[in-house]
Amino acid sequence: MSDIDWKRAPLYLLLFVVGALTGLAGSLVSAALVPAGLLLGLLGAGALFYGGTYALGTRSGALAPGIGWVATVMLGASGRTEGDILIGGGTVASVFLLGGIALAMICATLPRLSPTGLPAARTDR
Repeated sequence: MSDIDWKRAPLYLLLFVVGALTGLAGSLVSAALVPAGLLLGLLGAGALFYGGTYALGTRSGALAPGIGWVATVMLGASGRTEGDILIGGGTVASVFLLGGIALAMICATLPRLSPTGLPAARTDR
């Protein structure tokens, strides 16, 4: 038996696509407006990752947009045969890539909160 909730598959797909679009927009903004664009791109990515976790109530809610984001940013950083790249090398690109990956992992591993806002009771004892 599988524990996958197939009713949520379209939501995960939507989060993946929105994550890819956020990665594309963030890479363009971070390259154009160096200090503020980098912060804006990472804040947008972090908001999407946390919003996915909060909306779906699962850790996969942050992983789906995170995978889309990382895939788009990595494709943008890889060069084509013509020499065109979307994300150039340098400190800004490295901070954007590593910061986005760190935000996705942080949001995916946040502890689950109960409806009262207090940490949920452990049930493994």
